[in-house]
Amino acid sequence: SEEELNSVTTSSASLQAKLDQLTDCIARNDRSGFVHNFVPLDLSSEDAEGYLVDLTTAPEAEGQWSNLAAEIVAIAAGRGVTNIEGDQITKAVFYFNHPLLPGCDREVAFVCQNPQNGEWRAEG
Repeated sequence: SEEELNSVTTSSASLQAKLDQLTDCIARNDRSGFVHNFVPLDLSSEDAEGYLVDLTTAPEAEGQWSNLAAEIVAIAAGRGVTNIEGDQITKAVFYFNHPLLPGCDREVAFVCQNPQNGEWRAEG
């Protein structure tokens, strides 16, 4: 099927584990847990808190959360992913079709500053 052809998942076990962790937070609607595990490690706690507000109580929070959640669930499953660039050891950039917005091409980058501990985060 076209969907199977349009399905690429990461070759990195640690990145897939991170995506699965984020997907679990989404399934539980744990926005705080999601932000804590998603934002760049060097992001200030104030900025992380601001991002959480953006996803919880800001006027556009529900729409932002729905879109972000759909994107993460899609790339975790490889659904709509057309390509992954980077070595998938220190960086992976997912190119995919947005699951809720037909015709909207998206990219999301994850970086792992220390491959020994495998802690992947969204690129800042």
